[in-house]
Amino acid sequence: MTITLDGRQMTNRETAHDHIRAQLSLPEYYGRNLDALYDLLTERQEQTTIRLLDRGGLAQNLGAYAEVLMQTLRDAARVNPRLEIAEE
Repeated sequence: MTITLDGRQMTNRETAHDHIRAQLSLPEYYGRNLDALYDLLTERQEQTTIRLLDRGGLAQNLGAYAEVLMQTLRDAARVNPRLEIAEE
């Protein structure tokens, strides 16, 4: 499964987590924070590639939080062999 996250649609932390939740079909109990995202991604059983479009837009919209978000995705991919992050 390939999931696409669009940096242009993540205009602040709230919309970022809304977009991530929708694209990844995360459960209702998703805590809408990076710790919760990491936990759900490391537990994911389905082979998943997450493509990030417009990283520049993401950085412009979220500032330093964008890099912390990206690091969270990378860290989860290092732990979960079924998860791959493709940055474009």
